[in-house]
Amino acid sequence: MNLAEKILAAHAGKERVSPGEFISARVDVVLANDITAPIAIREFWKLGLEKVFDPKKIVLVPDHFVPNKDIQSAEQAKILREFARAQGVNFFECGQMGIEHVILHEKGLVMPGDLVIGADSHTCTYGALGAFATGMGSTDVASAMATGDIWMKVPPTIKFVYKGKLPKHVGGKDLILYTIGKIGVDGALYAAMEFGGEVIDKLSMEGRFTMANMAIEAGAKAGLFYADKKAVAYAKGRGKRQPVVFEPDADAKYEAVHEYDVSGMEPQVALPHLPSNVKPVSQVGRVYIDQVVIGSCTNGRFEDLQVAANILNKKKVNSNVRCIIIPGSQQVYMDALRSGYIEVFIEAGCAVSTPTCGPCLGGHMGILAAGEKCLATTNRNFIGRMGSPKSEVYLAGPAVAAASAIAGKIVSPGDLAT
Repeated sequence: MNLAEKILAAHAGKERVSPGEFISARVDVVLANDITAPIAIREFWKLGLEKVFDPKKIVLVPDHFVPNKDIQSAEQAKILREFARAQGVNFFECGQMGIEHVILHEKGLVMPGDLVIGADSHTCTYGALGAFATGMGSTDVASAMATGDIWMKVPPTIKFVYKGKLPKHVGGKDLILYTIGKIGVDGALYAAMEFGGEVIDKLSMEGRFTMANMAIEAGAKAGLFYADKKAVAYAKGRGKRQPVVFEPDADAKYEAVHEYDVSGMEPQVALPHLPSNVKPVSQVGRVYIDQVVIGSCTNGRFEDLQVAANILNKKKVNSNVRCIIIPGSQQVYMDALRSGYIEVFIEAGCAVSTPTCGPCLGGHMGILAAGEKCLATTNRNFIGRMGSPKSEVYLAGPAVAAASAIAGKIVSPGDLAT
């Protein structure tokens, strides 16, 4: 069996499972946020139940509209708060919270070998730890909160192998954008994406989280990495549970195998209006921008801010650009503060925000007007994703985002010296 099948078999109490098979499986973590949890909570009460199956395995994170931007978002957060207090589940209040897909693994709530479901499509992020993590609808999550079980079809797995050595300024975001550009937004539809190869072995955990996070942008059910020593050390340093490491068999079967030599890869940019509309940065052309956003559950971790700060250090944001920096969690914010990066950002002319999803989904803290162009380290660039349907969103990693904020147009960091 491959990695996804081994994890699912273990949680279904079976010796083996196969693609297309329907299973009932026990979950380790159930997640919801301030948009999806209120729906799940209402469905939970409709079941006539009094208690969740295990409060330690339920996590509620208000992050999409927090700090609350209006009365409606305040009411949404209140529903989570009251349910969390009544049930005793994990809840992260404003001031302790961060973006859900940054803080769960940061706080050790997800471990290698886990089965994680969340009422958010980017729940696939935790595959970086060797967990099977997938998004589900709010009603499915309500059922899981009540029973601890889910019902699902075992997906086929597509294997992606990356060879060579990553060039300077190229990271996990570039790898996943390149991959989505190759296979399309439906190239892994209801499949698990299993990432491997010598490049992945050397990739940081932050880079792996970024890649797993965007598996959904290829239509995938999950994105998984083998939990090597790096992943296990990361998890053990944060979690209280023991990791369970699953390894794909040598004769594991895959629906397809894609191999890429990335030694000569440039930083990648996704042009409007799909994450698959990808070009190397040198082929983007002259695109002047109005806004840069560095953050989100895709690239709001410490390493991302470090990359951006190293480029912005002793530089100034172009006078025609608004550059918004959003740390993914309070811990990331604190680490960046202690490292001097927050000072770098402010001196460069950036606006630094409290942790929140913010403008990524068109929520707040950076909405675009008609005709405006934004380069973001977020995960989606659909029409109207960040504001006006007449605006445009381009996607890139933090290195290109920081360099472009300085230049006022989309450029590679290497172009700043010329």
